[in-house]
Amino acid sequence: MRELKILLVLVFFTGALYYGVEPYAHHQLHKTVDAPDYTFKDVDGLKGMKGNAKSGETLVQNNCVACHAIEKVGFSQSMDNASLAAAFQLTPPDLSSSGLLYNADYLAAFIKNPAKASKTEHKYQDGAAHPMPGYDWMQPQEIADMVAYLQSIAPEKLTNKAVFADACQRCHSIKYGDMLNGTMASFTPDADIKKYMGTIPPDLSQYIRSRSEQYLHELVNNPQKHLSGTAMPRVGLTQEAENQVITYMAEVGDSSRAERAELGPKFLIYLLVFALFAWLWKAKIWRDLH
Repeated sequence: MRELKILLVLVFFTGALYYGVEPYAHHQLHKTVDAPDYTFKDVDGLKGMKGNAKSGETLVQNNCVACHAIEKVGFSQSMDNASLAAAFQLTPPDLSSSGLLYNADYLAAFIKNPAKASKTEHKYQDGAAHPMPGYDWMQPQEIADMVAYLQSIAPEKLTNKAVFADACQRCHSIKYGDMLNGTMASFTPDADIKKYMGTIPPDLSQYIRSRSEQYLHELVNNPQKHLSGTAMPRVGLTQEAENQVITYMAEVGDSSRAERAELGPKFLIYLLVFALFAWLWKAKIWRDLH
Protein backbone atom coordinates (compact mmCIF):
# COMPACT_ATOMS: atom_id res chain seq x y z
CA MET A 1 0.00 0.00 0.00
CA ARG A 2 2.84 2.37 0.85
CA GLU A 3 4.42 1.83 -2.55
CA LEU A 4 1.07 2.52 -4.23
CA LYS A 5 0.75 5.84 -2.41
CA ILE A 6 4.26 6.83 -3.49
CA LEU A 7 3.42 5.90 -7.08
CA LEU A 8 0.24 7.99 -6.99
CA VAL A 9 2.16 10.99 -5.64
CA LEU A 10 4.73 10.64 -8.43
CA VAL A 11 2.00 10.32 -11.07
CA PHE A 12 0.26 13.42 -9.72
CA PHE A 13 3.31 15.67 -9.73
CA THR A 14 4.51 14.34 -13.09
CA GLY A 15 1.09 15.04 -14.58
CA ALA A 16 1.00 18.52 -13.06
CA LEU A 17 4.40 19.34 -14.56
CA TYR A 18 3.65 17.84 -17.96
CA TYR A 19 0.09 19.10 -18.43
CA GLY A 20 0.28 22.30 -16.38
CA VAL A 21 3.70 23.88 -15.93
CA GLU A 22 5.27 22.84 -19.24
CA PRO A 23 2.44 24.17 -21.49
CA TYR A 24 2.38 27.42 -19.49
CA ALA A 25 6.16 27.84 -19.87
CA HIS A 26 5.92 27.04 -23.58
CA HIS A 27 3.16 29.63 -23.98
CA GLN A 28 5.26 32.29 -22.28
CA LEU A 29 8.35 31.52 -24.37
CA HIS A 30 6.46 31.11 -27.65
CA LYS A 31 3.48 33.40 -27.79
CA THR A 32 0.52 32.40 -29.91
CA VAL A 33 0.64 34.30 -33.19
CA ASP A 34 -1.49 34.42 -36.31
CA ALA A 35 -1.17 31.49 -38.69
CA PRO A 36 1.16 31.93 -41.68
CA ASP A 37 -0.33 33.86 -44.59
CA TYR A 38 0.81 32.33 -47.86
CA THR A 39 -1.30 34.71 -49.95
CA PHE A 40 0.62 37.75 -48.64
CA LYS A 41 -2.55 39.77 -48.74
CA ASP A 42 -0.87 42.75 -47.06
CA VAL A 43 1.55 43.45 -49.94
CA ASP A 44 1.17 45.76 -52.93
CA GLY A 45 1.16 42.87 -55.38
CA LEU A 46 -0.12 42.15 -58.86
CA LYS A 47 -3.77 42.88 -58.00
CA GLY A 48 -4.91 40.32 -60.55
CA MET A 49 -2.84 41.78 -63.39
CA LYS A 50 -1.44 39.28 -65.89
CA GLY A 51 2.05 39.74 -67.27
CA ASN A 52 3.67 39.16 -70.64
CA ALA A 53 6.78 37.00 -70.26
CA LYS A 54 8.31 38.20 -73.55
CA SER A 55 8.12 41.83 -72.50
CA GLY A 56 9.35 40.87 -69.06
CA GLU A 57 12.46 39.25 -70.52
CA THR A 58 13.73 42.57 -71.84
CA LEU A 59 12.88 44.36 -68.59
CA VAL A 60 14.68 41.80 -66.45
CA GLN A 61 17.75 41.81 -68.65
CA ASN A 62 17.90 45.60 -68.62
CA ASN A 63 17.31 46.04 -64.89
CA CYS A 64 18.41 42.91 -63.00
CA VAL A 65 21.38 41.11 -64.49
CA ALA A 66 23.90 43.78 -63.53
CA CYS A 67 23.64 42.42 -59.96
CA HIS A 68 21.82 39.09 -60.27
CA ALA A 69 22.85 35.92 -62.04
CA ILE A 70 20.25 34.00 -64.03
CA GLU A 71 22.15 30.82 -64.81
CA LYS A 72 19.06 29.23 -66.35
CA VAL A 73 19.27 31.55 -69.36
CA GLY A 74 23.03 32.06 -69.52
CA PHE A 75 23.65 35.05 -67.25
CA SER A 76 26.42 33.84 -64.97
CA GLN A 77 27.46 35.31 -61.64
CA SER A 78 29.66 38.33 -62.34
CA MET A 79 32.02 37.78 -59.40
CA ASP A 80 32.69 35.23 -56.67
CA ASN A 81 30.44 35.28 -53.58
CA ALA A 82 32.92 37.15 -51.40
CA SER A 83 33.39 39.92 -53.97
CA LEU A 84 29.64 40.22 -54.51
CA ALA A 85 29.06 40.47 -50.76
CA ALA A 86 31.71 43.16 -50.45
CA ALA A 87 30.05 45.12 -53.26
CA PHE A 88 26.38 44.67 -52.31
CA GLN A 89 26.51 43.97 -48.52
CA LEU A 90 25.42 40.35 -49.14
CA THR A 91 25.47 37.92 -52.06
CA PRO A 92 22.58 38.66 -54.49
CA PRO A 93 20.48 35.59 -55.34
CA ASP A 94 20.42 33.84 -58.69
CA LEU A 95 16.95 34.54 -60.11
CA SER A 96 16.61 31.26 -62.02
CA SER A 97 14.26 29.72 -59.45
CA SER A 98 12.59 32.84 -58.04
CA GLY A 99 9.44 32.32 -60.09
CA LEU A 100 8.99 28.91 -58.48
CA LEU A 101 9.96 29.69 -54.89
CA TYR A 102 8.26 32.99 -54.23
CA ASN A 103 4.62 34.00 -54.18
CA ALA A 104 3.88 36.08 -57.28
CA ASP A 105 2.23 38.94 -55.39
CA TYR A 106 5.12 39.06 -52.94
CA LEU A 107 7.63 39.01 -55.79
CA ALA A 108 5.90 41.98 -57.43
CA ALA A 109 5.79 43.87 -54.13
CA PHE A 110 9.47 43.11 -53.50
CA ILE A 111 10.48 44.44 -56.91
CA LYS A 112 8.59 47.66 -56.15
CA ASN A 113 9.85 48.17 -52.60
CA PRO A 114 12.16 45.48 -51.14
CA ALA A 115 12.34 46.89 -47.61
CA LYS A 116 8.56 47.23 -47.28
CA ALA A 117 7.74 43.81 -48.75
CA SER A 118 10.33 42.07 -46.57
CA LYS A 119 9.21 44.00 -43.45
CA THR A 120 12.67 45.44 -42.79
CA GLU A 121 11.93 49.14 -43.19
CA HIS A 122 13.01 49.68 -39.57
CA LYS A 123 16.58 48.82 -40.63
CA TYR A 124 16.81 51.56 -43.22
CA GLN A 125 16.56 54.82 -41.33
CA ASP A 126 18.63 58.00 -41.39
CA GLY A 127 19.65 57.65 -45.01
CA ALA A 128 20.38 53.91 -44.97
CA ALA A 129 19.10 52.10 -48.06
CA HIS A 130 18.21 48.52 -48.91
CA PRO A 131 20.92 46.86 -51.07
CA MET A 132 18.37 46.41 -53.86
CA PRO A 133 16.81 49.61 -55.22
CA GLY A 134 13.04 49.79 -55.45
CA TYR A 135 11.39 49.80 -58.87
CA ASP A 136 8.10 51.38 -57.83
CA TRP A 137 8.70 53.99 -60.55
CA MET A 138 7.85 51.31 -63.11
CA GLN A 139 4.36 50.85 -64.47
CA PRO A 140 2.32 48.05 -62.80
CA GLN A 141 2.15 46.22 -66.13
CA GLU A 142 5.94 46.22 -66.38
CA ILE A 143 6.25 44.71 -62.90
CA ALA A 144 3.70 42.05 -63.87
CA ASP A 145 5.68 41.31 -67.04
CA MET A 146 8.88 40.81 -65.02
CA VAL A 147 7.13 38.40 -62.65
CA ALA A 148 5.66 36.49 -65.60
CA TYR A 149 9.10 36.15 -67.15
CA LEU A 150 10.67 34.88 -63.92
CA GLN A 151 7.87 32.34 -63.63
CA SER A 152 8.34 31.25 -67.24
CA ILE A 153 12.04 30.36 -66.78
CA ALA A 154 11.64 28.74 -63.37
CA PRO A 155 12.15 24.96 -63.11
CA GLU A 156 9.09 22.80 -62.55
CA LYS A 157 10.51 21.48 -59.28
CA LEU A 158 13.65 21.50 -57.14
CA THR A 159 15.07 19.20 -54.50
CA ASN A 160 14.62 20.17 -50.86
CA LYS A 161 18.33 20.96 -50.65
CA ALA A 162 18.22 23.21 -53.71
CA VAL A 163 15.22 25.12 -52.33
CA PHE A 164 17.07 25.68 -49.05
CA ALA A 165 20.15 26.86 -50.90
CA ASP A 166 18.23 29.34 -53.04
CA ALA A 167 15.95 30.60 -50.27
CA CYS A 168 18.16 30.60 -47.16
CA GLN A 169 21.83 29.97 -47.80
CA ARG A 170 22.80 33.52 -48.72
CA CYS A 171 22.66 34.26 -44.98
CA HIS A 172 22.38 30.93 -43.14
CA SER A 173 24.73 27.98 -43.01
CA ILE A 174 23.54 24.44 -42.43
CA LYS A 175 26.96 22.86 -42.12
CA TYR A 176 25.70 19.42 -41.10
CA GLY A 177 24.38 19.19 -44.65
CA ASP A 178 27.94 18.66 -45.90
CA MET A 179 30.50 18.48 -43.11
CA LEU A 180 33.14 16.97 -45.40
CA ASN A 181 33.23 19.53 -48.22
CA GLY A 182 31.70 22.56 -46.54
CA THR A 183 29.36 23.35 -49.43
CA MET A 184 26.47 24.27 -47.12
CA ALA A 185 28.19 27.23 -45.48
CA SER A 186 26.46 30.57 -46.11
CA PHE A 187 27.26 32.20 -49.43
CA THR A 188 27.92 35.56 -47.77
CA PRO A 189 31.13 35.66 -45.67
CA ASP A 190 30.62 36.10 -41.91
CA ALA A 191 32.23 39.55 -41.79
CA ASP A 192 29.90 40.92 -44.47
CA ILE A 193 26.71 39.32 -43.18
CA LYS A 194 27.47 40.51 -39.64
CA LYS A 195 27.90 44.06 -40.89
CA TYR A 196 24.64 43.84 -42.86
CA MET A 197 22.47 42.00 -40.31
CA GLY A 198 24.10 43.24 -37.10
CA THR A 199 24.97 39.69 -36.09
CA ILE A 200 25.94 36.41 -37.74
CA PRO A 201 22.73 34.50 -38.55
CA PRO A 202 22.59 31.12 -36.78
CA ASP A 203 23.65 27.85 -38.36
CA LEU A 204 20.39 25.96 -38.93
CA SER A 205 21.77 22.42 -38.63
CA GLN A 206 19.94 21.70 -35.36
CA TYR A 207 17.12 24.26 -35.47
CA ILE A 208 14.58 21.57 -36.25
CA ARG A 209 15.28 20.12 -32.81
CA SER A 210 15.39 23.35 -30.84
CA ARG A 211 12.25 24.82 -32.43
CA SER A 212 8.93 23.25 -33.34
CA GLU A 213 7.93 22.94 -36.98
CA GLN A 214 4.98 25.25 -36.33
CA TYR A 215 7.33 27.90 -34.93
CA LEU A 216 9.63 27.58 -37.95
CA HIS A 217 6.74 27.99 -40.39
CA GLU A 218 5.53 31.09 -38.54
CA LEU A 219 9.05 32.51 -38.38
CA VAL A 220 9.93 31.96 -42.04
CA ASN A 221 6.58 33.28 -43.24
CA ASN A 222 6.93 36.45 -41.16
CA PRO A 223 9.92 36.78 -38.78
CA GLN A 224 8.44 39.85 -37.08
CA LYS A 225 5.72 37.70 -35.48
CA HIS A 226 8.20 36.04 -33.14
CA LEU A 227 11.20 38.37 -33.31
CA SER A 228 9.88 41.90 -33.43
CA GLY A 229 12.50 44.25 -34.82
CA THR A 230 14.67 41.46 -36.22
CA ALA A 231 16.84 42.13 -39.25
CA MET A 232 15.74 38.81 -40.77
CA PRO A 233 13.61 39.60 -43.83
CA ARG A 234 10.32 38.06 -44.79
CA VAL A 235 11.28 36.20 -47.96
CA GLY A 236 7.87 35.42 -49.44
CA LEU A 237 8.14 31.69 -50.01
CA THR A 238 5.15 29.77 -51.27
CA GLN A 239 3.76 27.20 -48.88
CA GLU A 240 5.26 24.36 -50.92
CA ALA A 241 8.72 25.96 -50.97
CA GLU A 242 8.57 26.66 -47.25
CA ASN A 243 7.61 23.04 -46.59
CA GLN A 244 10.64 21.93 -48.60
CA VAL A 245 12.95 24.19 -46.58
CA ILE A 246 11.75 22.77 -43.28
CA THR A 247 11.79 19.21 -44.64
CA TYR A 248 15.43 19.69 -45.60
CA MET A 249 16.20 21.04 -42.12
CA ALA A 250 14.66 17.85 -40.71
CA GLU A 251 16.63 15.66 -43.14
CA VAL A 252 19.86 17.27 -41.95
CA GLY A 253 19.19 17.89 -38.27
CA ASP A 254 16.82 15.08 -37.32
CA SER A 255 17.42 12.26 -39.77
CA SER A 256 16.66 9.57 -37.17
CA ARG A 257 13.19 10.91 -36.29
CA ALA A 258 11.37 8.04 -38.01
CA GLU A 259 13.55 5.46 -36.24
CA ARG A 260 12.84 7.07 -32.86
CA ALA A 261 9.13 7.13 -33.55
CA GLU A 262 9.21 3.44 -34.46
CA LEU A 263 11.30 2.52 -31.42
CA GLY A 264 9.16 4.45 -28.91
CA PRO A 265 6.19 2.01 -28.59
CA LYS A 266 8.58 -0.97 -28.44
CA PHE A 267 10.52 0.65 -25.61
CA LEU A 268 7.33 1.39 -23.66
CA ILE A 269 6.24 -2.25 -24.02
CA TYR A 270 9.67 -3.31 -22.75
CA LEU A 271 9.30 -1.04 -19.71
CA LEU A 272 5.86 -2.48 -18.93
CA VAL A 273 7.14 -6.06 -19.17
CA PHE A 274 10.18 -5.16 -17.06
CA ALA A 275 7.92 -3.48 -14.45
CA LEU A 276 5.71 -6.58 -14.31
CA PHE A 277 8.68 -8.90 -13.71
CA ALA A 278 10.09 -6.47 -11.15
CA TRP A 279 6.79 -6.45 -9.27
CA LEU A 280 6.55 -10.26 -9.36
CA TRP A 281 10.14 -10.55 -8.10
CA LYS A 282 9.44 -8.06 -5.29
CA ALA A 283 6.29 -9.92 -4.30
CA LYS A 284 8.22 -13.22 -4.14
CA ILE A 285 11.02 -11.73 -2.00
CA TRP A 286 8.64 -10.15 0.48
CA ARG A 287 6.49 -13.31 0.61
CA ASP A 288 9.55 -15.33 1.64
CA LEU A 289 10.47 -12.74 4.28
CA HIS A 290 7.02 -12.66 5.82
